[in-house]
Amino acid sequence: MPNPHTVKQHKVLLVFGTLLHDPNLWHLNRRSAAGAFGIGLFFAFWPVPFQMWLAAAVAIPLRVNLPLAVATVWLTNPFTMPPIFYGAYLVGVKVLGAPEQQFSFQLSWQWVLESVETIGPAFLLGCAICSVFFGLLGYFSLNYIWRWSVIKAWRLRIQQRQK
Repeated sequence: MPNPHTVKQHKVLLVFGTLLHDPNLWHLNRRSAAGAFGIGLFFAFWPVPFQMWLAAAVAIPLRVNLPLAVATVWLTNPFTMPPIFYGAYLVGVKVLGAPEQQFSFQLSWQWVLESVETIGPAFLLGCAICSVFFGLLGYFSLNYIWRWSVIKAWRLRIQQRQK
């Protein structure tokens, strides 16, 4: 975890002013962790190069754990992006009922412009669907797991006191 004081002084984040002083941005509790996890997963499926900044920009006003929101975005990293985004493309193809297009990836601006017309609609729709689905799934799953672990700890504590 980065030092909160160092992060607060970062020149890009100074635009948020005193909002960075909120303790929920730096402490883990059920609400801030579940919200951060949901936000991070939501933006992980956006095919843009500034996902971390988007996650931070939403995490700060919603007062959820900032480092967790930014770190969760890294679910999609250079190694996992191809299969995750291909899966999102397949989701878009299924929803649109369109035929799956054959393509080969090329690292060029020309390929990106040509692909927007052919695979773009299915890919972007699939990314939007996966973004919402996994963001909500992450939020509710972490919320449930956190509650379950607290209840389990309380029951164990009660059992130990009764002995």
